[in-house]
Amino acid sequence: MTTLVVIAKEPVPGRVKTRLTPPFTPAEAALLAEAALADTLRTLLDVPAGRRVLALEGRPGPWLPAGYEVVRQCGGGLDARIAAAFAHCSGPALLVGMDTPQVTPALLAPATGPRSWPARRAWFGPAADGGFWTLGLAEPRPELILGVPMSTPATGAVQRRRLVEAGLDVRDLPLLRDVDTAADAAEVAAAVPPGGRFAAVYTRLGQREGVAR
Repeated sequence: MTTLVVIAKEPVPGRVKTRLTPPFTPAEAALLAEAALADTLRTLLDVPAGRRVLALEGRPGPWLPAGYEVVRQCGGGLDARIAAAFAHCSGPALLVGMDTPQVTPALLAPATGPRSWPARRAWFGPAADGGFWTLGLAEPRPELILGVPMSTPATGAVQRRRLVEAGLDVRDLPLLRDVDTAADAAEVAAAVPPGGRFAAVYTRLGQREGVAR
């Protein structure tokens, strides 16, 4: 069965979601990051998997539910850290970021079912900012990620082209928006399924006068 990998940072004020400041304070931005991470981890507990791994920069906190194996992220750029996360896996692996709390089991179903992983299959979930929110490989190949320029408008296109040029059968999942800016946070909060922690935290913080609406 699929190994699900979440790559995340510990939600520490001043170290996560810095583009949310302003209008949010660093502490509020960290609360939103924690809520996004908690929603993502909770959702993936309802997704069929043989193993669940959290590749974490920092330390686990009360937001981490049972059922996850925690591995430390390596040093280096994001490409190296994603590649190292895949190196912890054997067989089909699907990596998900912490920035899309609107993800659902149904959205991931094409990549996590019993027929999702024929030989040379790859899954790719593009992000609205030009990056990607999920990446899946039938056989982990870290070298396909190393050297991809991260956090640019072309990141997703370069990564997907790498997969195609390696001869993989690339299938796409829906486009999602990452939470990077206050405008992103507002849009994602409206898309989170009912009961989502991210939406509740955003609504509570957004009631302050001056927070972007």
